[in-house]
Amino acid sequence: MIKGIDVASYQPEDYSTRGIEFVFIKLTEGKSYTNPKWVEQRRTGRDAGLVTGFYHFVRPGSMKAQADYFLSKIDLAAGDMLALDWEDSAVGNDEKDEWIKYVQDKASGHKVLLYCNVDFWLNRDKTSFAGDGLWIAHYNGKPGAPGVKHRWRFHQYTSDPIDTNLGEFDSRDALRAWAGGTKGAPDEQ
Repeated sequence: MIKGIDVASYQPEDYSTRGIEFVFIKLTEGKSYTNPKWVEQRRTGRDAGLVTGFYHFVRPGSMKAQADYFLSKIDLAAGDMLALDWEDSAVGNDEKDEWIKYVQDKASGHKVLLYCNVDFWLNRDKTSFAGDGLWIAHYNGKPGAPGVKHRWRFHQYTSDPIDTNLGEFDSRDALRAWAGGTKGAPDEQ
């Protein structure tokens, strides 16, 4: 397994990249908020050679409008991962699935994931649909053992001192191959 972090506007633009292989960066929320630090946070990750991903914090309302807003903010590069951050209890299961499927269609060639906590996954989710992978948050003191039976790709296991994750990949190169969808890349690592 490999280690990574996720950052938002309350983290610095020049966060530490020491000992990590990937970073997820909050890009948007709803239809009007954009992280003012995301460009510099992306530069920090890319300058360190990290595999990068971007996430949208979903709010109630039109899923297509939110997805279009999210996608309009970024010029995607090969290997960029995209994620839906599903934490708002007013957003239903069908809406979550709609956003993911819509972004998969609009950004084909990019992996689209679902981020949620164990409670949402076990008690709110009804379809077990996580797009190209499940990114699960569970602070159980057991990195790499998020407490779900479903196949997961990333486990956020602590927020101290920063949101820290494990990726179910053998190496940064394996994650990059999976995320980039390169021909001949192993789908399962």
